[in-house]
Amino acid sequence: MRKIINSTYVSLDGVIGNPQNWTSAYFQDEAAAYARELLFSCGALLMGRATFDGFSQAWPAMEEATGDFGVRMNGLPHYVVSDSLKKPGWGDTTAIPRAEAVAAITELREQDGQDILQYGFGPVSRTLVAHGLLDELRLWIHPVLVGPDAPEDMLNVKDFSASFELAGTTTFKTGVIVATYVPAEK
Repeated sequence: MRKIINSTYVSLDGVIGNPQNWTSAYFQDEAAAYARELLFSCGALLMGRATFDGFSQAWPAMEEATGDFGVRMNGLPHYVVSDSLKKPGWGDTTAIPRAEAVAAITELREQDGQDILQYGFGPVSRTLVAHGLLDELRLWIHPVLVGPDAPEDMLNVKDFSASFELAGTTTFKTGVIVATYVPAEK
């Protein structure tokens, strides 16, 4: 059985949106090596529609700048939960209708192979948590206050709660802490 690992950048004030605007100063060699190890340990990407839209536009043009990391991002199988995506158009992409998401993701998780990586935390992540499908949550806590962001931010969602246990931490010289959590025992 494969694990589903969520990797999310978060500011000190709980903002996760638009990380390209506030994380680049903290993404140095240590963070790059950590991100690379995580990506290469996984055999598929799982995402919601918003993440897919951003990634499918950005990553095809980034292979030259990012080398084998970009090749890996573009070459992995991509699974996107969406009711409206009809022609994905980014490599090996499979659209999963929302009503079938839990069953399809459960089936993906039960397959042999490398783990499944999910970037960002939104509706798909909350579905994973609610159905016991998220195995690890890796929060990249950045030492920056960003200010208010979109209402769908991870810490501002009504009627969503979950408990986790700390499984480990990694600290970079830039002050970024990657806190790895697993679902708390019920």
